[in-house]
Amino acid sequence: MEVLTTKQKIFNSPVIKILLALLVFMAVVIIGQQIASKLLALTSLDKDYRNLLKGFFVSASCILSYIVFFKKYDKRVVTEFATKGLVKNLFIGAAIGFVLQSLTILVIYLNGSYSVVKINPISFILIPFAIMFTVAIIEEILVRGIIFRIMEEKLGSYIALTFSAVLFGVLHLANPNGTLISGICITTAGFLFGAIFIYSRNLWIPIALHFAWNFTQSGIFGAITSGNEKTNSLIEAKIQGPEFITGGAFGPEGSIQAIIFCAFATVLLLVLIHKENKIIKPYWKNDKKVLAANFTN
Repeated sequence: MEVLTTKQKIFNSPVIKILLALLVFMAVVIIGQQIASKLLALTSLDKDYRNLLKGFFVSASCILSYIVFFKKYDKRVVTEFATKGLVKNLFIGAAIGFVLQSLTILVIYLNGSYSVVKINPISFILIPFAIMFTVAIIEEILVRGIIFRIMEEKLGSYIALTFSAVLFGVLHLANPNGTLISGICITTAGFLFGAIFIYSRNLWIPIALHFAWNFTQSGIFGAITSGNEKTNSLIEAKIQGPEFITGGAFGPEGSIQAIIFCAFATVLLLVLIHKENKIIKPYWKNDKKVLAANFTN
């Protein structure tokens, strides 16, 4: 039986692993943004194209740093970023995000609170595409890839899912125009993203879902995302009506129907997860089983 040294025990601690991973990851994000900005400033490219390329560069750096870090730290193959089935996983996640957000906007439209002002050129989606693509990768790696996944190894799926979802909601409370409903919605979305990671065991699907949810909202339907400023969009729309339906200044994520749709999708996923026995139990329950097995033998 291998006896771990004090140093090994410290580095194997989930808290230390999370802190080191967050430190490395955020350093890559900040440095990557600086490098990309300085290099692209030397080109004659349009600002929109520079932002798009900057987004791709930072996103690729984030994924690469995650793979290298955990390959070295855990001494394992990083299967959560496996390329097998990549296109399928991206399509599934994007389709779910698009449908959920479209249903949210549909309720606003049926309420008479959404009207199309004009249709813009396709080039208008470049900025929201670059922003939402990068945001989805950064947030999913941070919350699901690092915090949730490492916590789940020790504390089990339910505790890790609850903590990461609530943390996800709390972090968005700092956004402008946040409300109680928007906080509940973002937390519910956190449960959804975490549940789909449990089911798929890869980060591509939650990243694609997260991206499609945000991009459909801002880049296609022209709504505000998470209380931030409006970006360019394919459809320029006027959204005006009851705040609990439109989300008010926070955007559709602050609406009651967004909570309902995300909650419904989460429940469906949890049913599938249980059916396929994909829930990880906390370490103390596993230890009890091992002790019971040893005692009976």
